[in-house]
Amino acid sequence: MADLKDFAEQLVNLTVKEVNELADILKDEYGIEPAAAAVAVAGGGAAAGGDAEAAEEKSEFDVILTAAGGSKLAVVKLVKELTGLGLKDAKDIVDSAPKAVKEGVAKDEAEGIKKSLEEAGAEVELK
Repeated sequence: MADLKDFAEQLVNLTVKEVNELADILKDEYGIEPAAAAVAVAGGGAAAGGDAEAAEEKSEFDVILTAAGGSKLAVVKLVKELTGLGLKDAKDIVDSAPKAVKEGVAKDEAEGIKKSLEEAGAEVELK
């Protein structure tokens, strides 16, 4: 049981880059699609954060792309990388802004995604 708690804590504390790497490994080696992996990781984070402090503070955030900005191509590539979607689906998200890029993610992950997208030139907000 302690091993599972340690594992859950490791999942909750993954960085955005580590989550993307995990999604790649799950897809390539085990045939599990990245979108399903992201839901599993986000779900694990919500389950592990069930103490009183987490209940008082918002624990899940939606990353909303409000505008692509000047370098649309860079933003499309980044959305593709962050979501694990195909190029067409990533472009559709960017073209239909404001649109959610990721939903129900932990605060640290949401802030990391926001920072990455803003560095690529996009306008992003967290809800």
